[in-house]
Amino acid sequence: MNRQITKLAVASLILLAALIVATTYWQTWASAGLAEKQDNAIQRVAQFRIKRGLIRAADGTILATNVRRKVGGQTLYFRRYPTGRLFADLVGYSTQGRSRAGVEQSENAYLTSSNANLSTIFNKTIDRIKGVTITGNDLILSVRPSIQRLANQQLAGKCGAAVVMNPKTGKVYALASQPTYDPNLVENHFNLIKAPGAPCHPAAPLLNRATDGLFTPGSTFKVVTATAALDSHKFTPESTFYDPGYCIEYGKQVSNAASPDGPVESFGHPTLALGLQHSINSVFCNVGKALGAGTILEYMKKFGFYKDPPLETPANEKVPSGLYNGGRLFFPSHPATQVDPGRLAFGQERLAVTPLQMAMVASTIANGGVAMDPQVLNRVVDAGGHTVVRIQPQKLRRVMSPQTAGEITSMMVAAVNDGTGGAAAIPGISVAGKTGTAETGSSGINTTWFICFAPADHPQVAVAVTLENQTGFGGTTAAPIAKLLMQAGLSSRSKK
Repeated sequence: MNRQITKLAVASLILLAALIVATTYWQTWASAGLAEKQDNAIQRVAQFRIKRGLIRAADGTILATNVRRKVGGQTLYFRRYPTGRLFADLVGYSTQGRSRAGVEQSENAYLTSSNANLSTIFNKTIDRIKGVTITGNDLILSVRPSIQRLANQQLAGKCGAAVVMNPKTGKVYALASQPTYDPNLVENHFNLIKAPGAPCHPAAPLLNRATDGLFTPGSTFKVVTATAALDSHKFTPESTFYDPGYCIEYGKQVSNAASPDGPVESFGHPTLALGLQHSINSVFCNVGKALGAGTILEYMKKFGFYKDPPLETPANEKVPSGLYNGGRLFFPSHPATQVDPGRLAFGQERLAVTPLQMAMVASTIANGGVAMDPQVLNRVVDAGGHTVVRIQPQKLRRVMSPQTAGEITSMMVAAVNDGTGGAAAIPGISVAGKTGTAETGSSGINTTWFICFAPADHPQVAVAVTLENQTGFGGTTAAPIAKLLMQAGLSSRSKK
């Protein structure tokens, strides 16, 4: 009899332990996953009984807060965005009817105290025991309102994007996309979200062009090709080429770009360094043919192409850069026969990239060849002001040797000092930059670019700017905007 009682007691203890473990799991670690099930109406309502954490910029500016309302005898908390359009594409929105977007979606677990951090679980449990409103964790982002505001002002009336980041840490200072929208309209006035007069079709104000927009990079991609050329030791900056104004690719002439105020240029016998300085298509066309598409693709992947950038934004709001075919990312199994190496080398072919990716390219060169993880999240803070998580800079990989990075930097400095990027020059500061002008298929209409960093000898800020539907060149349309953003980034850091 005693033996049966013992077995029954042991079985009861096991069942009790299993019940405790299961209850703890579903109420703590699994609660974030349950909250994300958008077909669970009860769960959606329950989320609005939680006082979501604030979202703040680096200087403390509140980007997302709460408005308390009584609904059916319950106290619910609804979101309000004090800065309106300023950070709409990054912060996103949290609503009842249209779910979530942006950081509101990707960091929902922290904002609702549903994450598995032990201090968060403890605080949430105490709140439940006390019967008080559960308060989420606050997010402190790396973005700086002054730089973001300038980026939005410079992009106003245009379609395009700008990214400003710290090349040493990967911290993003600005992530701007135009046209944009007011997240305060999403819940009850969604039909008012429009972009009248936007010079692009579709205007797509809800599209984050900085992370989710794909554009032909044009000559900004030449820094990737130059990296492959130098780092593979197949060329040096002094390698020379014959330039009659074009190169021959598959029996056809591939011409240099026409100068803004004249005919197609030819440079005689330029070096690789001069080829980047003056953005000579024929030089890079011949480099591409010599390297082969496979080598260029290899370095593209080292830079982060063909993968979603590891930014703390939703997976459905960022896309990988690379070759695209029929609207889908194209992974050539036989690059030598499937890809035109000449046109790939100077940023055409079927290339499509995001502004964030090109900012990462500039940052990698600025950081001595080491790619950093791009980040918008600085810290997560609980309701008591204690830091729950501090996001540290993360190295992604070494893309090129320090020597190659130094050589590319010198070539980009020459492009600003005495080449196509003169409009980005800052008096007293050495700037490294590269222009880009990509044909769109419509006569005289281009996608224009500028990527850069400064100071070139001790980089503190890197920038990428792209503009759609331009009649000018990257050096005249995008470079002046990049200059202002670099200046703002440097000024912002000097005031820290």
